[in-house]
Amino acid sequence: MASLLHPTPSPTSFFPINPSSSRYRFASPSRHQNAVRCNVVEPLKFENGRPGMPLLSGPGMVLPNMLAPRMNLENAMNKNDTRLRIFSGTANPALSQEIACYMGLELGKIKIKRFADGEIYVQLQESVRGCDVFLVQPTCPPANENLMELLIMIDACRRASAKNITAVIPYFGYARADRKTQGRESIAAKLVANLITEAGANRVLACDLHSGQSMGYFDIPVDHVYGQPVILDYLASKTICSDDLVVVSPDVGGVARARAFAKKLSDAPLAIVDKRRHGHNVAEVMNLIGDVKGKVAVMVDDMIDTAGTISKGAALLHQEGAREVYACTTHAVFSPPAIERLSSGLFQEVIITNTIPVSERNYFPQLTILSVANLLGETIWRVHDDCSVSSIFQ
Repeated sequence: MASLLHPTPSPTSFFPINPSSSRYRFASPSRHQNAVRCNVVEPLKFENGRPGMPLLSGPGMVLPNMLAPRMNLENAMNKNDTRLRIFSGTANPALSQEIACYMGLELGKIKIKRFADGEIYVQLQESVRGCDVFLVQPTCPPANENLMELLIMIDACRRASAKNITAVIPYFGYARADRKTQGRESIAAKLVANLITEAGANRVLACDLHSGQSMGYFDIPVDHVYGQPVILDYLASKTICSDDLVVVSPDVGGVARARAFAKKLSDAPLAIVDKRRHGHNVAEVMNLIGDVKGKVAVMVDDMIDTAGTISKGAALLHQEGAREVYACTTHAVFSPPAIERLSSGLFQEVIITNTIPVSERNYFPQLTILSVANLLGETIWRVHDDCSVSSIFQ
């Protein structure tokens, strides 16, 4: 397979780090030591990755008869070790499993099924009373199905008396509908934020929102993390001279994102593609602001949907003399005809993350998939421990 899919990270693994810089290296928290399982003579049953240990031991420590039947290895566990639970929806179970592996946990047991008429049924298969629950569910295509599933998962946790419910949304659907551009339009991003809040979520953890103002649509705390460290570390491992690099924003709206990316990429110069839209998912490139002649152009965007904007931008960069063009994005929506456009030879490499699952039939030789499991796993740990999240990106 010509694509590059990073292997599942180990519980103590970190992002690939440029040897000359430790900017994105995470400190190794002492809590990871608690995630290592003990070797025992007889296998124990695990609850969310934690081995069961008796609360009372030693001579003379006898439980009352009425409590004795309830004390077994499955439910007599260290209280502090069972406060964190991670459950996965059906949208991206592979990413959820990687996150749990990084954290040294096992995914919580949950039953999700569809009735014959399409209705969604959710039942937690273990107790979450008083727990800090994290629900991993991107609202990627089919957006409505996955969004409704997330809402029902939140409701199930709320009714099961979870102490805190955090919706981990690697890709937040409807984020592009964040303002009114014409009369009588809806602002769907605000509506979805209200739905998640009213369902019972106490916090949202999102990755690379389409615009920062979407955080203000929530009446609950929002932790906004970025996929930049993952992509930057990968680019740092490539043998590209910093003097030959130029970071390109595919539209004016992404200038701030591209500028921040360029600053961390040896303060590379910035170029901007000016475009005008004639309709939804229809883009027309007008001109280029900046010099790309003889340079390696790195196009940066938060998502690739139909790839119309980024492919037309890449064609313009080649016309202006760019030597190579790389496409870097966090969310690979890949609506048709994105695959045909991206694999047409315009790009030296298309670098994405696994916030949205990509089926094997959509792989093509230039595609590289990076994992954000470590990033999200570390963020979950810090939210759970009430530690700073922004320090990850400093």
